[in-house]
This record gives sequence, C-alpha cells and structure tokens, in this order.
Amino acid sequence: MIDKELPPELEVALAARDFPALKEIFVRIDHHDVAAIIEDMPEEDRVIPFRLLPYDLAADVFEYISPETQESLIKNLGKDQAARILNEMSADDRTDLLEELPSEVTRQILQMLSVEERRHAVTLLGYPEESIGRLMTPDYVAIRESWTVQQALDFIRSNGKDSETLNVVYVTGERGKLLAEARIRFLLLADPKALVADITDDYFISLQAWDDQEKSVAVFEEYDRVALPVTDSRNNLLGIVTIDDVLDVAREEATEDIQKMGGTEALDDPYIESGFLHMFRKRVGWLVLLFIGQLLTLNAIAVFEEQIMTAVVLVLFMPLIISSGGNSGSQAATLIIRSLALEEIHLGDWLRVLGREILSGLALGAVIASLGFIRIFAGGAAKFGPDWPLLGLTIAISLVGVVLWGSLVGSMLPFVMQRLGADPAASSTPFVTTVVDVTGLLFYLLVASTMLQGTFI
Repeated sequence: MIDKELPPELEVALAARDFPALKEIFVRIDHHDVAAIIEDMPEEDRVIPFRLLPYDLAADVFEYISPETQESLIKNLGKDQAARILNEMSADDRTDLLEELPSEVTRQILQMLSVEERRHAVTLLGYPEESIGRLMTPDYVAIRESWTVQQALDFIRSNGKDSETLNVVYVTGERGKLLAEARIRFLLLADPKALVADITDDYFISLQAWDDQEKSVAVFEEYDRVALPVTDSRNNLLGIVTIDDVLDVAREEATEDIQKMGGTEALDDPYIESGFLHMFRKRVGWLVLLFIGQLLTLNAIAVFEEQIMTAVVLVLFMPLIISSGGNSGSQAATLIIRSLALEEIHLGDWLRVLGREILSGLALGAVIASLGFIRIFAGGAAKFGPDWPLLGLTIAISLVGVVLWGSLVGSMLPFVMQRLGADPAASSTPFVTTVVDVTGLLFYLLVASTMLQGTFI
C-alpha cells in the first residue's frame, strides 16, 4: 500500500468530528486513495469512513485495504454493518480475505453472509489454494443464443449492475454450458432484431477451475484479455477471472521466484510485516545448506594441500577462479529460470540450450582467460618468475573451463528441477554458485598440479 499523507481538510474534519464534511471528502476521493488514507489513520478512527459511506462504496474501499486492517475493522465494526460490507464485496476479493484470516474468524464471517453469498464463498474456498477457482468471481452476465440482441441488452441493463465486468458477456446453454462469448461493442452495434447466435461464433478461450493460477497469467498475456471465463471439465461456466486478479498473481509469482533465486524460501507476508522467527525460518535452511556446500571447498583444498604449500602463487588466483565460475553460472541460471517461467523455452529445449551454452561458455571463458593472462603478463618474470608463461596458460585454461562449467551447470540445473517437479527458481543462483565454486576449484587445482609439475610445484 502506498503511504498517503492525510489531506489537511481531512485532518481538520477528523479533529472536529465534522462527519458531514468527512463524508463529503471520502465520497469525493478515489477508492484506492481512501483505502491508503485509512491505512494511515489512527486505528480508533479507521471505522469512521465505513460508517459514513454507502455500503456499496464502503465495500469497494474495503477491498483495497490490507488483510490485517480488514480483520481489525471487522472486529471494530458492528456485526450488522460488517455483514453488509462483506455481502457487498466481490466474491474473489472476499475469498482473498478469508484465506488470510484464522479459521475461527473465517467461520464467524461466513455466518454473517447471506445464504447466496455464503454458498459462493464456500464454493470458492473449496478449490485448491493456488487454483484458478480461488480467483474467479460468480458475478458475470450470461445470455442465451436464442435471444434477440434487444432482449440481451435489456437483460444486461437489468442484471449487469453487480457484474465484475461488462466488456464481455457469455452465451450459455440451458444447463450453464458455455457456448460463446459476446463483446458488448458488437451487441451495441448490432441490429436489435438480430439473434445473439447470428453475431457470435463458438470460438472462445476459457480457463479450468482446477488449473494452477500461474497458467492464467500466461493465457491473459497471450490473448490480451481483460476477463476470461472459468469452466469445469464439462465446459459448464462457473465464473470469470479478471485482469486485476491476474496481475496480483503475476506480482506474487515474480516476487516468490526472485526470493528463491536469492537463496531464501518465499516469504508468506511482505518483508516489513514478517516476524523475526518467520524470517529466520525462511532464511536459515538455505543458508545452512549453502554453508555445508562451501565446506566442501576445504576438502578440495585439502586434497591439493601439498601442491598449494609448494606453489603459494596458486592461492592468489583462487578468488578469481571461483568468482568467474560462479558469476557465469548465476548468469545462465537467471536467464534460463526466467525463460522457463515465461514459457519462452520448455523441457524439450534442453539440448538446444545446452548447445548454446557450450558456445557461450567457451566464448565468455576465452574473454575472461585473456584478461587473466594479461594480468600475469603484466607481472612478468619479476613477479611470477621465469616460468610465468606456463602459469598464465594454466590460469587461462582454468578460467575457460570453470566459466564453461558454470554456464552448463547454471543452464541445466533449472531443467533438472522442473523435470523433477520442483520449482526451477529453487535452483537459486547461490546454490548454483556453491556447486560451481567447489567443482571449479577442484578443476583449477587439478589443471595446476598437472601443468606446473616440475616448475612451480
């Protein structure tokens, strides 16, 4: 929620408890802004707007308030007033609220709802937590193909007030089967005496109620819609999903992926609202796992301890080798994870990606290797002794190898994770970096012990 400073006239009216002036201000301000202002109001004053606004406007404002504030308001508002606001809320936004509340509070709210709204609420809560069914609203307009355009428009005028959107209405059969969709523009421009069946066709795009919410993001993006129908396995129309809810899903999924790629479990709440223990549990698991992985670096060094003691110069280039491999792995992992999320590539493309990353890894490794060789060339015999060209070649070969290896690990690990049914973002860049660090260091020391035998070692 964007912080909003209270308008000066609002502060004056609040202090004076001038309720007519407060009502005039709240009615004049946009719903989003009223919600933001309520968040910044003292807790004891937050109920005032809801006691002044008409119930339909109060419900609109209520939908934009954070779940924590919503729960507080429900407790502070009278039971009758809270029930009226909850009954006026759109079904999908009310479902979001019920998901966030403790089970006991949810049961109390369900008892406040009318019989019809309670049925809708229970139905939506019955779908899996991350399913499209949780997003849909039953507030839509459906017409019949046997009607004339004039009959359809009359029906829309009579029944469209509570619809989530009127850009598109849906044509259904006798038992609710979805037959077609009709854009309101076509209805308005059509001959009033024409049949609905004559101005529509049987082509439409729909979502399945049990599908994952992420699918809705891809479908909305591909077909550029503001609303889509939701059906069951028999193609019966259950509800609709609108673009505002899908944008929320897209934001949540992107946030979750970014957090996982950063080496932490996805947070359940915004960062600033997450408790210390919750934050600790989300971060400590990956951190411990990555630390244990890094401990393997000690084992790698221990294997070549004798060579390192003989050629201390090898230690100077360890950070260079480790960071180069880790950076190339992080780059590749980020690109592939995002491409998988956007469905730019699929599991079957792994071989094609492998070929691209081999070429990219070799090219990138060559560039980094050249810079490493130039660094050793700049030191020359004065710093590295008469065998500096051999040392430079060793570092160059090692850099090409670890950069190539990092690219391969970073690009292939997301495919492996998805093939196993896990979220590719779980192969986070810190995890890729840890794997490449250990294996890259082993490769470097193996190359060095082979090529520098009899010179530095």
